Amino acid sequence: MRRLGTALALLGGLALAVAAMPAALAHEHPSGITDLVTPAVVRVEATAKVDITLLDHLGELVHVERSYEVPIGSGTGTVVNPEGAVVTLTRVVETGKDVAVYAANRIFAEHHKVKIPDDFERHKLGDDRLDHHLQECYPPKSSTATCIVDVATEIRIFPNIAPADAEGFRAEIARAGDDPDSPAVLVPVGRADGGAGMPTAPLAAKVPDKEGSPVAVAGFTGRPAADRPETVEIAHLRAGGAGDGGRRFKDPEGKADEPVKLGALVDKGLLGGPVIEDKKGEVVGLLVGGGKEARMIGVREITTALAEAKVPARRGPIDAAFEQALTRFHTEYYGDAVPAFQRVLDLYPGHVVAAAHLKTSQAKRGTAEDEGTKRAPAAADADAGGGGMPLWPFLAGGGVLVAAVAAGALLLWRRGAAQAPEPAEAGTVETGVPVPEPPVAIPRRPPVDEGANPTVVVGRSFPALPKIAPGDPPTGPGGPSAAPGGPSTGPGRPVLVARDPGRPDGVAPNGGDTAPGAAGAGAGAAGTHPGTAAQKYCTACGMRLGHAHRFCGFCGHPAEA
Repeated sequence: MRRLGTALALLGGLALAVAAMPAALAHEHPSGITDLVTPAVVRVEATAKVDITLLDHLGELVHVERSYEVPIGSGTGTVVNPEGAVVTLTRVVETGKDVAVYAANRIFAEHHKVKIPDDFERHKLGDDRLDHHLQECYPPKSSTATCIVDVATEIRIFPNIAPADAEGFRAEIARAGDDPDSPAVLVPVGRADGGAGMPTAPLAAKVPDKEGSPVAVAGFTGRPAADRPETVEIAHLRAGGAGDGGRRFKDPEGKADEPVKLGALVDKGLLGGPVIEDKKGEVVGLLVGGGKEARMIGVREITTALAEAKVPARRGPIDAAFEQALTRFHTEYYGDAVPAFQRVLDLYPGHVVAAAHLKTSQAKRGTAEDEGTKRAPAAADADAGGGGMPLWPFLAGGGVLVAAVAAGALLLWRRGAAQAPEPAEAGTVETGVPVPEPPVAIPRRPPVDEGANPTVVVGRSFPALPKIAPGDPPTGPGGPSAAPGGPSTGPGRPVLVARDPGRPDGVAPNGGDTAPGAAGAGAGAAGTHPGTAAQKYCTACGMRLGHAHRFCGFCGHPAEA
């Protein structure tokens, strides 16, 4: 029966778990989305600002000053913490080309009216004097240089917000790699965020190693604008390690040439864009390559670069609010998603994805597509008893379970009572267990009779104790002399004493009568019961004295006084 009760309990718990499963599944985070990352995707542009002064001394000395902005690189980055730190590729913010050569070619061509390409190559002129001055203008700087060059790199970050930010915010390089395709870490100059920070992208713990693992790449082909949203493209990773230059892409079904497709996106501006894993929507790498080839560097390289730059990757309050709103949106609880997206926009008003999903949620709220609307009538019908899962099966199951447990407990109690040996059989051969005989009951003492031996009033039958004044000589044992005017302890004064159990009524405790002036202690010693020792009493308080006691146990008076 105990096993049956356990089985019924397990079945009841399983039924409750199955009944609660749909509600639990409704709050699971959806998979296969890129919405967690795209709000954190930004456009990165690096420009070298060159200030150059040409010293023309072919005739009179002339100082020619020019300023040029030389593009270094552009691509896509990903915000990794609320303060606005961005990870991208080193080649986006640094170049191996010498921008001073570019400036020298331009200023020489403009001032001397000669044809020199606007590039990063060193050129020669047909005129020896001009060519000598041109070569002296090229770096490195020397004491005979004809050009003074000052180069400063400016990096601009354009976030994915609406309305678009045409100016962006400035950033500087916190860490750049030796390889152009290695990660670079950028930090904003000043605060690039508002009070709550910026949206960030979650970083995965590792790269999926399965062949054909689905991923998505995201980025911008130009500065974000209303007519130029982020570009998202589906791809698949090949199995194995990174290989030469990173992890490669391949369509497992062979329907598309993914390296060529992604390489074209790199050339358009997705260089350094995040590669997003399909299940959890986390960043697993950065897109590299170009032309007809595209690869991915893994998240381990990203985290290593962040650690070397001492820039922590973490999420912020905007991300927490946005994830809650996304859960409601992708599970089609549009009514609940509306206030959630409004909360996100309160924290970050330019959140493009939240604004777009809020518009969709408002349009679908209360319609047939809203799961909250579908469940509300079902709950109302269930409360009214008109539909849904009835409650009586659960109540009946609970009643059966309680009855089974009670029946099992009753059965076990009856079996135990039937198997218990009778007291007469204890210690017999039938039981097989030596049981000691029950102890003999000790008779209880009779209750105390409150009416027996009441306290009686007796008279003193002994002379009064003398009162000794200070300075009087001590009295001898022959008998103390009574002091006149002593305390009221003279003979015949009544005192309360306890009756002797062995003394008949009407007999004084000292063997005499109760009349004043009766016989003294000597008479009491004789008593009225021959052959028995006389009971002695205290002459001060009248209580009985114990045998051979020298002082009264109640008042402390000497027994011989």
